[in-house]
Order: sequence, then structure tokens, then C-alpha cells
Amino acid sequence: QVHLAESGGGLVQAGGSLRLSCAASGRTFSNRYMGWFRQAPGKEREFVAAITWSGGITYYAESVKGRFTASSDNAKNTVYLQMNSLKPEDTAVYYCAAEAWSGVRGPDAYDYWGQGTQVTVSS
Repeated sequence: QVHLAESGGGLVQAGGSLRLSCAASGRTFSNRYMGWFRQAPGKEREFVAAITWSGGITYYAESVKGRFTASSDNAKNTVYLQMNSLKPEDTAVYYCAAEAWSGVRGPDAYDYWGQGTQVTVSS
């Protein structure tokens, strides 16, 4: 069983930055993926980024590539999502998810989810 807790969301102006954190407790595997997803009102949950606990492999959605960076800290059992050059269309609830083996861009690949943290980008 893995418990995930996100933090770091908030209100920021367009062009600003935020860093989300996702602390994991319970058993995790270094070769599995942690994922970041987001869901805006009235829209489906969409993939943002994925990273292995070792940090060696990352994937990003095209819409965030070059602006967002995923990282991991094994010692703290925490993954991060650094979000720069934020845009109003990045406004959503952001979720972290755990323990995907493959197909990391799909939410069904993950076994565990956090409660989400709200990110609001004003224009």
C-alpha cells in the first residue's frame, strides 16, 4: 500500500512558477514510475509528466515540455514537479500517482493516487 500526499499548489500570475511536491509513504519500487496528472473543470484527467524513482527516465506531455521538470528524491521519498512559465491553461487540480510499470501516459497504469492540489494561474 502506498499513500501519496501532494502539496505546493496555489495562485500564481501567468509567467510565474510553482513547485509541487508528492510525498510517498509505503512500499515503492525504484524501477516503477511516478506520474503527474491534472484535471481542469469539465475536462478529463490528462497526463503531465512521469518519472522513475531513480530519476533516470522522464516523460512529458507536449503541452508542458520545456516548462515543467519532474524530479525525485529517494532519500525523502518525494517527487517534485517544477512548473515554470505558467499559463492560464495550466489551471487545474494536479495529482500525483504511483507505481506504473508501463503505459505511463494513461491514468489506468497507476495503482495509487494523491488527493490533488489546486493550481490556479491568473492572466
